[in-house]
Amino acid sequence: MVLSSVVLEEMSTSFQLDNVRIGSGNLFLIAGPCVIESEEHALFIAEVIKGVTRSLNFPFIFKASYDKANRTSIRSFRGPGLTEGLRILMKVKDEVHVPVLTDVHEKDDVPKVAEVADILQIPAFLCRQTDLVVAAAMSERVVNIKKGQFVSPWDMKYVVEKCHSAGNDKVFVTERGASFGYNNLVVDMRSLATMRKFAPVVFDATHSVQLPSASENGDHAVSGGQPEYIPLLARAAVAAGVDGIFMEVHDNPKEAKSDGANALESTKLRGVLKELLAVQNALASAHATP
Repeated sequence: MVLSSVVLEEMSTSFQLDNVRIGSGNLFLIAGPCVIESEEHALFIAEVIKGVTRSLNFPFIFKASYDKANRTSIRSFRGPGLTEGLRILMKVKDEVHVPVLTDVHEKDDVPKVAEVADILQIPAFLCRQTDLVVAAAMSERVVNIKKGQFVSPWDMKYVVEKCHSAGNDKVFVTERGASFGYNNLVVDMRSLATMRKFAPVVFDATHSVQLPSASENGDHAVSGGQPEYIPLLARAAVAAGVDGIFMEVHDNPKEAKSDGANALESTKLRGVLKELLAVQNALASAHATP
């Protein structure tokens, strides 16, 4: 409770996106499949997540990637590509009526992506690519910068400053775990408080349980995961005072074309979100009661 209240007092930046207030301390959810698998699947899973979040009054931003450029193996599925992926994301916006977020890997793709996506996401491995970060900021869209597994939380301040220098203050950062030896990630909860001093903070509860390049799928390497720890880490992050939670959600993780090993099964989403709201409400109650 003490950490949460201190963090909220230190954070001064907030901004509005659709029905989501980012940086206010009110929880919101970024969720969807890792990659766009098909138009039908994207629309289906967006509707499923919206149904859950609407019933809980939990603001929701849909996430899916049109291209996963940092797959472990050359044989791994990358997605439908820029043109088809953006068409599908626009259809999700138009038919499901939710804001959308997607990764952008190339500076030259930014103008086209910004025509559709409400939030441009800088992947963790690219968070120090100055030209890409600045181009995303100059699009005037909201920018989400995922903290690289190799970057300290205090050094993310300089990445955020790159956006500010381009005239864009609508930026937040996402913690997704730090490299711990080979094929493992750990989460330092202190990083959430550290980064929230200079930007709103989201916690990625699914990539944080990833075991990078730790498994095999036939003849090529893929990442493993420990999805049983998603609720535990998400609860801890909410207790630490984050603004939002990021989760890759899939109706059949075993058949997902990317990151299924660390995705949350959609039938478990409601229970997890109810737990997160209970944690936040308990902290608010404790703070309000002498």
